[in-house]
Amino acid sequence: MTSQVSSASGTDHPVLGEQRKPAKETRKLDRVVIRFAGDSGDGMQLTGDRFTSETASFGNDLSTLPNFPAEIRAPAGTLPGVSSFQLHFADHDILTPGDAPNVLVAMNPAALKANIGDLPRGAEIIVNTDEFTTRAMTKVGYAVSPLEDDSLSAYAVHPVPLTTLTVEALKDFPLSRKEAERSKNMFALGLLSWMYHRPTEGTEDFLRKKFAKKPDLAEANVAAFRAGWNFGETTEDFAVSYEVAPAEQAFPAGTYRNISGNLALSYGLVAASRQADLPLFLGSYPITPASDILHELSKHKNFGVRTFQAEDEIAGIGAALGAAFGGSLAVTTTSGPGVALKSETIGLAVSLELPLLVIDIQRGGPSTGLPTKTEQADLLQAMYGRNGEAPVPIVAPRTPGDCFDAALEAARIALTYRTPVLLLSDGYLANGSEPWRVPELDELPDLRVQFATTRNHVAEDGTEEFWPYQRDPETLARPWAVPGTPGLEHRIGGIEKQDGTGHISYDPANHDHMVRTRQAKIDGIKVPDVTVDDPGGAARTLVIGWGSTYGPITAAVRRIRSAGGAVAQVHLRHLNPFPGNLGEVLKRYDKVVVPEMNLGQLAHLLRAKYLVDARSHTQVTGLPFKAEQLAAAIQEESADV
Repeated sequence: MTSQVSSASGTDHPVLGEQRKPAKETRKLDRVVIRFAGDSGDGMQLTGDRFTSETASFGNDLSTLPNFPAEIRAPAGTLPGVSSFQLHFADHDILTPGDAPNVLVAMNPAALKANIGDLPRGAEIIVNTDEFTTRAMTKVGYAVSPLEDDSLSAYAVHPVPLTTLTVEALKDFPLSRKEAERSKNMFALGLLSWMYHRPTEGTEDFLRKKFAKKPDLAEANVAAFRAGWNFGETTEDFAVSYEVAPAEQAFPAGTYRNISGNLALSYGLVAASRQADLPLFLGSYPITPASDILHELSKHKNFGVRTFQAEDEIAGIGAALGAAFGGSLAVTTTSGPGVALKSETIGLAVSLELPLLVIDIQRGGPSTGLPTKTEQADLLQAMYGRNGEAPVPIVAPRTPGDCFDAALEAARIALTYRTPVLLLSDGYLANGSEPWRVPELDELPDLRVQFATTRNHVAEDGTEEFWPYQRDPETLARPWAVPGTPGLEHRIGGIEKQDGTGHISYDPANHDHMVRTRQAKIDGIKVPDVTVDDPGGAARTLVIGWGSTYGPITAAVRRIRSAGGAVAQVHLRHLNPFPGNLGEVLKRYDKVVVPEMNLGQLAHLLRAKYLVDARSHTQVTGLPFKAEQLAAAIQEESADV
């Protein structure tokens, strides 16, 4: 596996100062789950991101779970203000960020208290003792310091004065104490990099580039990072370091990079526009957790990308639909509350039958809900959340890297069938990351379309006309005529169209025909048959999921099988229309279990369409499923089969 990031070994880093002590013991592990936790101003997301990048460059398989408050700066030292970043990395194929951390880095009492309940017995806790003041502990309800009583006796606790050590390491730099203290996250990163033999050169290069305009600050952060690494090498408290070998068997040959879901979506949209030979237009209003797509696409004007930050959600999709009429690959991005605001214009796109990608990065709701937490509760809104009969295809990626392919698939459907398409990602996929193989150009689909250029109908008197609603007999798609094409002028708008001519029509029979035709177009979209994972074909229980539940469901199924159980699995990318063979697959099994991060929306659709007794297992905590808990729930549902 190759990577865009340097792969220099962290163990080659020179120790500052005294002569190197005898080498410490190194133990080999097959996987590790680490969680960095601190105040929302402690830089935990940056720390986790850098550790992840170096882990990707080393060649491990990985999965991440950033978790942070919705406030820009939550109250310091409080439980609601805790920000964390969890990383699971291994020498083999993995699917989730891990159920429970093996290592917790707690930068203050709030971080410890908020996360201690997730730790298994024997886990290691690295604690910044400088922050355990009476005031800080009282703020989160500690009457006595947990570092001094027996409450942490089940764990291996490493008390480290991170702030003091960082300030001491940076005493020769022209920084105030407050500025020096901000680098304590880099000290912690250096310590963990030593502890798990992570590469270091990539992080040092990153810091010098990030603070290029402030070289003193750049070198101070590098010095703090090195000091943390050296502390691990020299202190007696850390007697063991760990090695997790590269996951050489987990990846096919190719060039890999670490990628988040929103970045993969952005790249997928750019690739789709190039494969379609169309300019890409994004009309968007910033909203968590979709804003990163706007930020990323704004960087790619060299690929013909135009980004428009609108004044609100309605203006964003209105501009995008106008761009679709003008011949662009048009996109609008949002989250659940924004989909509600865009619903009228989505209906207009259904009526106009123009290609439009509506990307919904789902988050906790209803209303403003939980802006930085994940959920899958927009499926029924995507399916039915418009006035009138307004069917829209729905596509859902299953992993961060799969967001790239899902964007291409959504573009294929939109362009081929002249329809808006809803792509349902979520906060877990958007912010999470994994290794992703960069595809070869010849692996990408040909998405080129033919614009209408000539009149397509001959009137009874022999006059040639353009009928904007004359349909392709295979796809039922109407012609896409770019404005300004001579002789192809036609009326657009939201009032019902006459079949063929596109003239305004209030005729009851015509409306019935147009409604049924638009539905038939969506029902007729060609999507691949669903693939069933059922080794041996002996399973009597089928677990079916969609979207980001893929990792936890697959991990849970693996646990059940490794314990001798038999269970089949199906995961859906296409939610409207469903794959053609889905009904037949569902009827093969005695039990159908549907895990979802909502109150059973896919289960509701399956029951309604296929008349199967789909059993829901639901969770709406704002966090993804844990594989162990999900495996237990599936086994319980299967117990009486």
